[in-house]
Amino acid sequence: MGIFDLIGTTLSGWLSDRFDSRWLLFWYYGLRGLSLLFLPYALDGSPTSLIIFSVFYGLDWLATVPPTVKLASQEFGKEKSGMIFGWVVVAHQLGASFAAFGAGVVREWAGTYAIAFVVAGFICLIAALMSIKIKPAEMVKAMG
Repeated sequence: MGIFDLIGTTLSGWLSDRFDSRWLLFWYYGLRGLSLLFLPYALDGSPTSLIIFSVFYGLDWLATVPPTVKLASQEFGKEKSGMIFGWVVVAHQLGASFAAFGAGVVREWAGTYAIAFVVAGFICLIAALMSIKIKPAEMVKAMG
């Protein structure tokens, strides 16, 4: 998974220089969500299914970083983008700790992580839709 993460993140940086970051995030979060929805089936299936999950999830694991950094820079300026991205990371870590705790609670209650993976998958699909709703800074300025 780590090798595919390196490939995916590097490719994402290249794509972020050429395409709208909002649409890249749409695809990344959408594919991540589909991967997570597939994971319970991969765990119960053949080793090949788990390898397929690992490749797709690995390609997408940190791929969201380059377009997020680019959006932070575009929306808040280069001077503030580091601080803004820092707060994005803080929010991400808080959400990740809540998700890990919640997944443990669900596992204790239901006896499986499958529900947590499905919920996380749907949250990623919602994030994908939210990504394309981000208004570019130029549009916000034009609106007054």
